[in-house]
Amino acid sequence: MTYSPNLSSAFNDTFHRSRHLSPQSGMCSFCTEDCEGPCEIALAAVLGARAVYPTNTGANQIASEKDYPLDYSHFNINGRVFGAVGAGLNFAEANIFRVNLESEYGRFHPVRLAMPLILPALIKMNWEDYFGGAAMAGVTCVIGEDSRTKDPELRLEHGKVVHFPALQKMLDAFRRYDRGYGQIVLQCNIEDDMMGVPEYAIQVHGAQAIELKFGQGAKGTQPVNRLKDREEALIKQALGHLVLPDPTDPAIVQAEADGVCPNFYIYSRLPIWDEEYLIPRIAELRQLGAKNIYLKMAGYDREDIRRVLQLGSQAEVDMITFDGAGGGSGYSPCKMMNEWGLPTVLLEETVLQITRDMKNNGLYVPAITITGGFSSEDQVFKALAYGRGHVTSVGIGRAAMAAAMTGKHIGQRIEAGEVPKAYQKYGSSVAQIYGDLPELRALYGKAADDFSPGAIGVFSYLNKLAFGLKHFAALNRKFDMKYLDQTDLIPLTRDAKDLIKGRWFD
Repeated sequence: MTYSPNLSSAFNDTFHRSRHLSPQSGMCSFCTEDCEGPCEIALAAVLGARAVYPTNTGANQIASEKDYPLDYSHFNINGRVFGAVGAGLNFAEANIFRVNLESEYGRFHPVRLAMPLILPALIKMNWEDYFGGAAMAGVTCVIGEDSRTKDPELRLEHGKVVHFPALQKMLDAFRRYDRGYGQIVLQCNIEDDMMGVPEYAIQVHGAQAIELKFGQGAKGTQPVNRLKDREEALIKQALGHLVLPDPTDPAIVQAEADGVCPNFYIYSRLPIWDEEYLIPRIAELRQLGAKNIYLKMAGYDREDIRRVLQLGSQAEVDMITFDGAGGGSGYSPCKMMNEWGLPTVLLEETVLQITRDMKNNGLYVPAITITGGFSSEDQVFKALAYGRGHVTSVGIGRAAMAAAMTGKHIGQRIEAGEVPKAYQKYGSSVAQIYGDLPELRALYGKAADDFSPGAIGVFSYLNKLAFGLKHFAALNRKFDMKYLDQTDLIPLTRDAKDLIKGRWFD
Protein backbone atom coordinates (compact mmCIF):
# COMPACT_ATOMS: atom_id res chain seq x y z
CA MET A 1 0.00 0.00 0.00
CA THR A 2 1.00 3.63 -0.37
CA TYR A 3 0.34 6.49 2.05
CA SER A 4 0.98 9.22 -0.53
CA PRO A 5 -1.84 10.77 -2.57
CA ASN A 6 -1.93 9.93 -6.26
CA LEU A 7 -1.22 12.50 -8.96
CA SER A 8 -4.53 14.31 -8.61
CA SER A 9 -5.42 16.94 -6.07
CA ALA A 10 -7.88 19.57 -4.89
CA PHE A 11 -4.85 21.91 -4.79
CA ASN A 12 -5.10 22.34 -8.56
CA ASP A 13 -8.28 20.54 -9.70
CA THR A 14 -6.32 17.71 -11.26
CA PHE A 15 -7.80 14.23 -11.74
CA HIS A 16 -7.16 10.87 -13.41
CA ARG A 17 -8.73 9.65 -16.62
CA SER A 18 -8.73 6.07 -15.34
CA ARG A 19 -9.74 4.50 -12.05
CA HIS A 20 -6.87 2.05 -12.46
CA LEU A 21 -3.72 3.52 -10.93
CA SER A 22 -0.12 2.51 -10.43
CA PRO A 23 0.26 2.92 -6.65
CA GLN A 24 3.96 3.75 -6.49
CA SER A 25 4.02 6.44 -9.19
CA GLY A 26 0.47 7.69 -8.64
CA MET A 27 -0.12 7.66 -12.41
CA CYS A 28 -2.84 5.92 -14.38
CA SER A 29 -1.58 2.41 -15.01
CA PHE A 30 -2.55 2.84 -18.69
CA CYS A 31 -1.44 6.25 -19.98
CA THR A 32 -2.60 7.34 -23.45
CA GLU A 33 -1.01 9.90 -25.77
CA ASP A 34 -4.33 11.58 -26.56
CA CYS A 35 -5.25 12.29 -22.90
CA GLU A 36 -5.92 15.94 -22.19
CA GLY A 37 -5.54 15.38 -18.47
CA PRO A 38 -5.28 17.22 -16.36
CA CYS A 39 -3.44 14.97 -13.95
CA GLU A 40 -0.51 16.61 -12.19
CA ILE A 41 1.87 15.52 -14.95
CA ALA A 42 -0.29 17.12 -17.64
CA LEU A 43 -0.63 20.30 -15.59
CA ALA A 44 3.16 20.48 -15.15
CA ALA A 45 3.66 19.91 -18.88
CA VAL A 46 1.70 23.11 -19.50
CA LEU A 47 2.41 25.30 -16.45
CA GLY A 48 5.94 24.16 -15.65
CA ALA A 49 7.42 25.48 -12.39
CA ARG A 50 4.11 27.09 -11.44
CA ALA A 51 2.71 23.59 -10.81
CA VAL A 52 4.96 23.20 -7.75
CA TYR A 53 2.47 25.42 -5.89
CA PRO A 54 -1.33 25.15 -5.67
CA THR A 55 -3.20 26.95 -8.41
CA ASN A 56 -6.38 27.20 -6.32
CA THR A 57 -5.25 30.02 -4.04
CA GLY A 58 -6.95 33.32 -3.27
CA ALA A 59 -9.61 33.23 -0.53
CA ASN A 60 -9.00 29.55 0.14
CA GLN A 61 -7.09 27.39 2.59
CA ILE A 62 -4.98 24.40 1.73
CA ALA A 63 -3.74 21.45 3.81
CA SER A 64 -2.03 18.09 3.41
CA GLU A 65 -3.85 15.28 1.61
CA LYS A 66 -1.52 12.54 2.82
CA ASP A 67 -2.95 9.75 4.99
CA TYR A 68 -0.14 9.31 7.51
CA PRO A 69 0.40 5.82 8.97
CA LEU A 70 0.42 7.18 12.54
CA ASP A 71 -1.64 9.98 14.06
CA TYR A 72 -3.80 10.72 17.09
CA SER A 73 -6.60 8.53 15.74
CA HIS A 74 -4.42 5.56 16.73
CA PHE A 75 -5.40 6.29 20.32
CA ASN A 76 -8.76 6.13 22.04
CA ILE A 77 -9.54 8.11 25.17
CA ASN A 78 -9.58 6.27 28.48
CA GLY A 79 -12.32 6.64 31.09
CA ARG A 80 -12.67 6.13 34.86
CA VAL A 81 -15.53 5.76 37.36
CA PHE A 82 -13.71 6.16 40.69
CA GLY A 83 -12.15 9.17 42.40
CA ALA A 84 -11.76 12.84 41.55
CA VAL A 85 -8.38 14.47 40.87
CA GLY A 86 -8.37 18.22 41.26
CA ALA A 87 -11.82 18.43 42.84
CA GLY A 88 -13.61 17.31 45.99
CA LEU A 89 -15.32 13.94 45.72
CA ASN A 90 -18.82 15.35 45.84
CA PHE A 91 -21.51 16.26 43.32
CA ALA A 92 -21.00 20.00 43.69
CA GLU A 93 -17.33 19.86 42.68
CA ALA A 94 -16.90 16.71 40.61
CA ASN A 95 -18.90 17.65 37.54
CA ILE A 96 -18.19 18.61 33.97
CA PHE A 97 -18.78 22.33 34.50
CA ARG A 98 -16.12 22.49 37.20
CA VAL A 99 -13.24 21.25 35.02
CA ASN A 100 -10.53 23.92 35.02
CA LEU A 101 -9.25 24.72 31.54
CA GLU A 102 -7.27 27.80 32.51
CA SER A 103 -3.49 27.88 32.38
CA GLU A 104 -0.65 30.37 32.47
CA TYR A 105 2.69 30.68 30.71
CA GLY A 106 5.44 33.27 30.44
CA ARG A 107 8.96 33.60 31.78
CA PHE A 108 8.81 37.22 32.99
CA HIS A 109 5.31 38.43 32.11
CA PRO A 110 2.67 35.72 32.65
CA VAL A 111 -0.07 35.29 30.06
CA ARG A 112 -3.30 33.59 31.11
CA LEU A 113 -5.29 31.33 28.79
CA ALA A 114 -8.99 30.69 29.36
CA MET A 115 -8.58 27.37 27.58
CA PRO A 116 -5.48 25.41 26.43
CA LEU A 117 -5.63 26.62 22.83
CA ILE A 118 -3.88 29.19 20.67
CA LEU A 119 -4.65 30.40 17.16
CA PRO A 120 -1.43 30.22 15.09
CA ALA A 121 -0.23 32.74 12.54
CA LEU A 122 -2.68 34.18 10.02
CA ILE A 123 -2.86 37.32 7.92
CA LYS A 124 -5.10 36.36 5.05
CA MET A 125 -8.81 35.98 4.46
CA ASN A 126 -10.95 36.96 7.46
CA TRP A 127 -8.20 37.85 9.92
CA GLU A 128 -10.28 40.51 11.73
CA ASP A 129 -12.72 37.91 13.06
CA TYR A 130 -9.96 35.36 13.65
CA PHE A 131 -8.18 37.75 16.05
CA GLY A 132 -11.39 39.15 17.53
CA GLY A 133 -12.77 35.68 18.24
CA ALA A 134 -9.49 34.71 19.90
CA ALA A 135 -9.81 37.63 22.33
CA MET A 136 -13.43 36.72 23.06
CA ALA A 137 -12.46 33.11 23.77
CA GLY A 138 -9.49 34.20 25.90
CA VAL A 139 -6.68 32.64 23.89
CA THR A 140 -3.47 33.85 22.27
CA CYS A 141 -3.40 34.49 18.52
CA VAL A 142 -0.63 35.34 16.06
CA ILE A 143 -0.43 37.84 13.18
CA GLY A 144 1.31 36.01 10.33
CA GLU A 145 4.69 36.73 8.78
CA ASP A 146 5.05 39.33 6.01
CA SER A 147 2.06 41.25 7.38
CA ARG A 148 3.71 44.43 6.15
CA THR A 149 3.04 43.34 2.54
CA LYS A 150 -0.71 43.62 3.18
CA ASP A 151 -0.45 47.37 3.68
CA PRO A 152 -0.61 49.51 0.50
CA GLU A 153 0.60 52.47 2.59
CA LEU A 154 3.80 50.67 3.66
CA ARG A 155 6.84 52.91 3.46
CA LEU A 156 10.52 52.08 3.88
CA GLU A 157 13.50 54.36 4.39
CA HIS A 158 17.01 53.00 3.97
CA GLY A 159 15.59 49.47 3.96
CA LYS A 160 13.69 49.87 7.24
CA VAL A 161 9.93 50.08 7.80
CA VAL A 162 8.89 53.58 8.92
CA HIS A 163 5.17 53.55 8.05
CA PHE A 164 2.93 50.52 8.44
CA PRO A 165 -0.44 51.84 9.67
CA ALA A 166 -2.34 48.62 8.92
CA LEU A 167 -0.55 47.00 11.85
CA GLN A 168 -2.64 49.10 14.25
CA LYS A 169 -5.83 47.62 12.77
CA MET A 170 -4.43 44.11 13.15
CA LEU A 171 -3.52 44.64 16.78
CA ASP A 172 -6.80 46.40 17.54
CA ALA A 173 -8.80 43.48 16.10
CA PHE A 174 -7.78 41.64 19.28
CA ARG A 175 -7.37 44.53 21.69
CA ARG A 176 -10.92 45.84 21.40
CA TYR A 177 -12.22 42.55 22.84
CA ASP A 178 -9.33 41.81 25.22
CA ARG A 179 -10.71 40.56 28.53
CA GLY A 180 -7.45 39.75 30.29
CA TYR A 181 -6.77 36.37 28.71
CA GLY A 182 -4.49 35.58 25.81
CA GLN A 183 -2.36 37.94 23.79
CA ILE A 184 -1.94 39.05 20.20
CA VAL A 185 1.54 38.25 18.89
CA LEU A 186 3.29 39.61 15.79
CA GLN A 187 5.16 36.92 13.87
CA CYS A 188 8.32 38.03 12.07
CA ASN A 189 10.36 36.10 9.53
CA ILE A 190 13.87 36.94 8.43
CA GLU A 191 12.62 39.62 6.01
CA ASP A 192 10.50 41.31 8.68
CA ASP A 193 13.45 41.23 11.06
CA MET A 194 15.86 42.68 8.48
CA MET A 195 13.43 45.52 7.78
CA GLY A 196 13.06 46.41 11.46
CA VAL A 197 9.41 45.39 11.76
CA PRO A 198 9.80 44.20 15.40
CA GLU A 199 11.26 47.56 16.53
CA TYR A 200 8.65 49.50 14.59
CA ALA A 201 5.80 47.39 15.99
CA ILE A 202 6.98 47.76 19.59
CA GLN A 203 7.89 51.44 19.51
CA VAL A 204 5.15 52.84 17.26
CA HIS A 205 2.18 50.55 17.83
CA GLY A 206 2.88 49.19 21.30
CA ALA A 207 3.14 45.54 20.27
CA GLN A 208 3.87 43.49 23.37
CA ALA A 209 4.79 40.13 21.86
CA ILE A 210 6.97 39.02 18.95
CA GLU A 211 7.27 35.54 17.43
CA LEU A 212 10.39 34.74 15.40
CA LYS A 213 9.70 32.15 12.72
CA PHE A 214 11.99 29.31 11.68
CA GLY A 215 9.33 27.47 9.71
CA GLN A 216 5.92 25.78 9.71
CA GLY A 217 4.67 22.25 9.21
CA ALA A 218 3.34 22.67 5.67
CA LYS A 219 6.09 24.99 4.48
CA GLY A 220 9.66 24.23 5.48
CA THR A 221 11.08 26.83 3.10
CA GLN A 222 9.82 30.29 2.36
CA PRO A 223 7.43 30.67 -0.59
CA VAL A 224 8.22 31.62 -4.16
CA ASN A 225 5.79 33.80 -6.08
CA ARG A 226 5.90 34.38 -9.81
CA LEU A 227 5.65 38.05 -10.79
CA LYS A 228 3.73 39.43 -13.74
CA ASP A 229 6.57 41.27 -15.46
CA ARG A 230 9.78 43.23 -14.98
CA GLU A 231 7.86 46.33 -13.88
CA GLU A 232 6.33 44.44 -10.95
CA ALA A 233 9.74 42.89 -10.23
CA LEU A 234 11.26 46.38 -9.87
CA ILE A 235 8.46 47.43 -7.49
CA LYS A 236 8.98 44.37 -5.29
CA GLN A 237 12.74 44.82 -5.30
CA ALA A 238 12.30 48.44 -4.16
CA LEU A 239 10.29 47.13 -1.20
CA GLY A 240 13.28 45.08 -0.09
CA HIS A 241 12.30 41.69 -1.50
CA LEU A 242 14.73 39.25 -3.04
CA VAL A 243 13.81 39.10 -6.74
CA LEU A 244 15.37 36.61 -9.13
CA PRO A 245 16.63 37.21 -11.73
CA ASP A 246 17.72 40.73 -10.83
CA PRO A 247 15.46 43.07 -12.87
CA THR A 248 18.19 45.75 -12.86
CA ASP A 249 20.80 43.45 -14.43
CA PRO A 250 21.75 45.00 -17.81
CA ALA A 251 21.51 41.58 -19.46
CA ILE A 252 17.92 41.22 -18.22
CA VAL A 253 17.05 44.75 -19.36
CA GLN A 254 18.35 43.86 -22.83
CA ALA A 255 16.51 40.54 -22.79
CA GLU A 256 13.24 42.38 -22.14
CA ALA A 257 13.95 44.73 -25.03
CA ASP A 258 14.61 41.70 -27.24
CA GLY A 259 11.36 40.02 -26.15
CA VAL A 260 13.13 37.07 -24.49
CA CYS A 261 12.87 38.04 -20.83
CA PRO A 262 12.59 35.10 -18.38
CA ASN A 263 10.04 34.80 -15.59
CA PHE A 264 10.65 36.83 -12.44
CA TYR A 265 10.15 35.38 -8.98
CA ILE A 266 9.94 36.99 -5.57
CA TYR A 267 11.53 34.77 -2.96
CA SER A 268 11.40 35.19 0.80
CA ARG A 269 14.81 34.62 2.32
CA LEU A 270 15.55 31.56 4.43
CA PRO A 271 16.36 32.38 8.07
CA ILE A 272 20.11 32.53 8.52
CA TRP A 273 19.84 32.76 12.28
CA ASP A 274 21.99 31.28 15.01
CA GLU A 275 22.51 31.65 18.75
CA GLU A 276 25.11 34.36 18.30
CA TYR A 277 22.55 36.58 16.59
CA LEU A 278 19.22 35.56 18.12
CA ILE A 279 20.01 35.57 21.83
CA PRO A 280 21.25 39.20 21.84
CA ARG A 281 18.46 40.11 19.40
CA ILE A 282 15.81 38.77 21.77
CA ALA A 283 17.40 40.67 24.65
CA GLU A 284 17.34 43.82 22.50
CA LEU A 285 13.62 43.41 21.73
CA ARG A 286 12.89 43.05 25.43
CA GLN A 287 14.83 46.23 26.15
CA LEU A 288 12.72 48.01 23.53
CA GLY A 289 9.56 46.99 25.39
CA ALA A 290 8.54 43.50 24.22
CA LYS A 291 7.01 41.65 27.16
CA ASN A 292 6.88 38.21 25.56
CA ILE A 293 8.98 36.46 22.93
CA TYR A 294 7.89 33.34 21.03
CA LEU A 295 9.53 31.01 18.50
CA LYS A 296 7.80 29.07 15.70
CA MET A 297 9.37 25.76 14.67
CA ALA A 298 8.35 22.75 12.59
CA GLY A 299 9.27 19.10 12.17
CA TYR A 300 12.81 19.59 10.91
CA ASP A 301 15.77 17.36 11.69
CA ARG A 302 15.86 16.19 15.30
CA GLU A 303 19.10 18.05 16.03
CA ASP A 304 17.58 21.26 14.69
CA ILE A 305 14.62 20.78 17.04
CA ARG A 306 17.01 20.25 19.93
CA ARG A 307 19.02 23.32 19.00
CA VAL A 308 15.93 25.56 18.82
CA LEU A 309 14.77 24.30 22.22
CA GLN A 310 18.17 24.97 23.73
CA LEU A 311 18.34 28.39 22.09
CA GLY A 312 14.88 29.16 23.45
CA SER A 313 16.04 28.08 26.89
CA GLN A 314 19.14 30.27 26.78
CA ALA A 315 17.18 33.28 25.53
CA GLU A 316 14.38 32.53 28.03
CA VAL A 317 11.64 32.82 25.44
CA ASP A 318 8.08 32.37 26.67
CA MET A 319 6.75 29.78 24.25
CA ILE A 320 7.80 27.67 21.27
CA THR A 321 5.15 26.42 18.86
CA PHE A 322 5.97 23.18 17.05
CA ASP A 323 4.02 22.63 13.84
CA GLY A 324 3.73 19.07 12.55
CA ALA A 325 3.08 17.66 9.09
CA GLY A 326 -0.54 17.14 8.19
CA GLY A 327 -1.82 20.64 8.67
CA GLY A 328 -1.63 23.66 6.45
CA SER A 329 -3.48 26.80 5.38
CA GLY A 330 -0.82 28.88 3.70
CA TYR A 331 0.76 29.10 0.27
CA SER A 332 2.99 26.03 0.38
CA PRO A 333 4.47 23.74 -2.30
CA CYS A 334 2.01 20.90 -3.00
CA LYS A 335 4.46 18.06 -2.40
CA MET A 336 6.03 19.77 0.59
CA MET A 337 2.61 19.83 2.26
CA ASN A 338 2.23 16.11 1.63
CA GLU A 339 5.71 14.68 1.91
CA TRP A 340 7.82 16.78 4.27
CA GLY A 341 8.47 16.78 7.99
CA LEU A 342 7.52 14.92 11.15
CA PRO A 343 3.84 14.07 11.53
CA THR A 344 2.43 15.91 14.53
CA VAL A 345 2.29 13.00 16.99
CA LEU A 346 5.91 12.06 16.23
CA LEU A 347 6.99 15.69 16.49
CA GLU A 348 5.34 15.88 19.90
CA GLU A 349 7.18 12.73 21.00
CA THR A 350 10.50 14.15 19.78
CA VAL A 351 9.95 17.43 21.62
CA LEU A 352 8.99 15.57 24.81
CA GLN A 353 12.16 13.46 24.72
CA ILE A 354 14.37 16.52 24.28
CA THR A 355 12.60 18.62 26.91
CA ARG A 356 12.81 15.73 29.39
CA ASP A 357 16.59 15.68 28.95
CA MET A 358 16.72 19.44 29.38
CA LYS A 359 14.69 19.35 32.60
CA ASN A 360 16.85 16.53 33.96
CA ASN A 361 19.81 18.83 33.43
CA GLY A 362 18.11 21.67 35.27
CA LEU A 363 17.52 23.82 32.19
CA TYR A 364 14.60 26.20 31.74
CA VAL A 365 12.07 24.88 29.19
CA PRO A 366 9.71 27.37 27.52
CA ALA A 367 5.99 26.64 27.29
CA ILE A 368 5.27 24.23 24.44
CA THR A 369 2.42 24.44 21.92
CA ILE A 370 1.83 21.63 19.46
CA THR A 371 -0.09 22.25 16.23
CA GLY A 372 -0.64 20.67 12.85
CA GLY A 373 -3.97 19.25 11.69
CA PHE A 374 -6.12 19.73 14.81
CA SER A 375 -9.81 20.52 14.45
CA SER A 376 -11.80 18.78 17.21
CA GLU A 377 -11.78 18.37 20.99
CA ASP A 378 -10.87 14.68 20.93
CA GLN A 379 -7.67 15.47 19.02
CA VAL A 380 -6.84 18.32 21.38
CA PHE A 381 -7.41 16.11 24.43
CA LYS A 382 -5.18 13.39 23.02
CA ALA A 383 -2.35 15.83 22.29
CA LEU A 384 -2.56 17.34 25.78
CA ALA A 385 -2.71 13.91 27.43
CA TYR A 386 0.18 12.70 25.30
CA GLY A 387 2.11 15.78 26.42
CA ARG A 388 1.86 14.74 30.10
CA GLY A 389 1.50 18.31 31.33
CA HIS A 390 4.57 19.50 29.42
CA VAL A 391 2.50 20.71 26.45
CA THR A 392 0.84 23.98 27.43
CA SER A 393 -1.59 24.31 24.56
CA VAL A 394 -2.68 23.05 21.16
CA GLY A 395 -2.76 25.28 18.09
CA ILE A 396 -5.97 25.44 16.07
CA GLY A 397 -5.25 27.22 12.81
CA ARG A 398 -7.05 26.10 9.70
CA ALA A 399 -10.21 25.04 11.53
CA ALA A 400 -10.47 28.38 13.36
CA MET A 401 -10.01 30.14 10.02
CA ALA A 402 -12.91 28.10 8.68
CA ALA A 403 -15.01 29.15 11.69
CA ALA A 404 -14.21 32.80 10.98
CA MET A 405 -15.13 32.47 7.31
CA THR A 406 -18.29 30.43 7.70
CA GLY A 407 -19.44 32.37 10.75
CA LYS A 408 -19.19 35.56 8.70
CA HIS A 409 -20.81 34.09 5.57
CA ILE A 410 -23.74 32.49 7.39
CA GLY A 411 -24.28 35.67 9.41
CA GLN A 412 -24.41 37.73 6.23
CA ARG A 413 -26.94 35.33 4.75
CA ILE A 414 -29.11 35.53 7.86
CA GLU A 415 -28.96 39.33 7.96
CA ALA A 416 -29.96 39.42 4.29
CA GLY A 417 -33.05 37.37 5.10
CA GLU A 418 -31.65 34.27 3.36
CA VAL A 419 -31.33 31.86 6.29
CA PRO A 420 -29.58 28.69 5.03
CA LYS A 421 -31.87 25.68 5.20
CA ALA A 422 -29.69 23.86 7.74
CA TYR A 423 -30.24 26.67 10.29
CA GLN A 424 -33.90 27.55 9.72
CA LYS A 425 -35.06 25.30 12.55
CA TYR A 426 -33.09 27.43 15.05
CA GLY A 427 -34.69 30.75 14.16
CA SER A 428 -34.50 33.62 11.72
CA SER A 429 -31.96 36.06 13.22
CA VAL A 430 -28.34 36.00 14.36
CA ALA A 431 -29.52 36.44 17.98
CA GLN A 432 -31.74 33.36 17.69
CA ILE A 433 -29.46 31.13 15.66
CA TYR A 434 -25.98 31.74 17.12
CA GLY A 435 -26.26 29.53 20.18
CA ASP A 436 -23.36 30.87 22.26
CA LEU A 437 -24.25 34.55 21.90
CA PRO A 438 -25.68 34.47 25.47
CA GLU A 439 -22.19 33.49 26.69
CA LEU A 440 -20.77 36.58 25.00
CA ARG A 441 -23.48 38.78 26.49
CA ALA A 442 -22.51 37.48 29.92
CA LEU A 443 -18.91 38.58 29.25
CA TYR A 444 -19.45 41.86 27.37
CA GLY A 445 -23.03 42.89 28.06
CA LYS A 446 -25.53 43.73 25.36
CA ALA A 447 -22.73 45.16 23.21
CA ALA A 448 -22.19 41.56 22.13
CA ASP A 449 -25.36 41.81 19.99
CA ASP A 450 -23.38 44.03 17.63
CA PHE A 451 -20.34 41.78 17.36
CA SER A 452 -19.39 40.45 13.94
CA PRO A 453 -20.95 37.03 13.21
CA GLY A 454 -17.50 35.90 12.05
CA ALA A 455 -15.92 36.67 15.43
CA ILE A 456 -18.91 35.13 17.19
CA GLY A 457 -18.30 32.07 15.00
CA VAL A 458 -14.68 31.76 16.15
CA PHE A 459 -15.70 32.20 19.79
CA SER A 460 -18.50 29.64 19.44
CA TYR A 461 -16.26 27.10 17.72
CA LEU A 462 -13.56 27.42 20.39
CA ASN A 463 -16.22 27.30 23.12
CA LYS A 464 -17.43 24.02 21.64
CA LEU A 465 -13.90 22.61 21.81
CA ALA A 466 -13.59 23.79 25.42
CA PHE A 467 -16.89 22.23 26.45
CA GLY A 468 -15.93 18.97 24.75
CA LEU A 469 -12.55 18.97 26.52
CA LYS A 470 -14.36 19.29 29.86
CA HIS A 471 -16.37 16.19 29.06
CA PHE A 472 -13.28 14.09 28.28
CA ALA A 473 -11.46 15.34 31.38
CA ALA A 474 -14.45 14.57 33.61
CA LEU A 475 -14.68 11.17 31.93
CA ASN A 476 -11.24 10.47 33.36
CA ARG A 477 -12.14 12.02 36.74
CA LYS A 478 -9.58 14.78 36.20
CA PHE A 479 -10.91 18.24 36.93
CA ASP A 480 -7.90 20.29 35.90
CA MET A 481 -6.16 19.91 32.54
CA LYS A 482 -2.74 19.91 34.21
CA TYR A 483 -3.40 16.36 35.47
CA LEU A 484 -3.76 14.82 32.00
CA ASP A 485 -1.16 12.21 31.08
CA GLN A 486 -0.64 9.22 28.82
CA THR A 487 -2.68 6.89 31.05
CA ASP A 488 -5.67 8.80 29.66
CA LEU A 489 -4.96 7.29 26.24
CA ILE A 490 -5.59 3.76 24.94
CA PRO A 491 -3.25 2.69 22.11
CA LEU A 492 -5.09 0.94 19.28
CA THR A 493 -2.16 -0.15 17.13
CA ARG A 494 1.30 -1.60 17.64
CA ASP A 495 2.90 1.70 16.63
CA ALA A 496 0.77 3.63 19.10
CA LYS A 497 1.57 1.11 21.81
CA ASP A 498 5.28 1.49 21.14
CA LEU A 499 5.00 5.27 21.60
CA ILE A 500 3.59 4.90 25.12
CA LYS A 501 5.29 1.59 25.89
CA GLY A 502 5.01 0.36 29.44
CA ARG A 503 1.99 2.49 30.29
CA TRP A 504 -0.66 -0.03 29.28
CA PHE A 505 0.84 -3.33 28.22
CA ASP A 506 4.13 -5.12 28.77
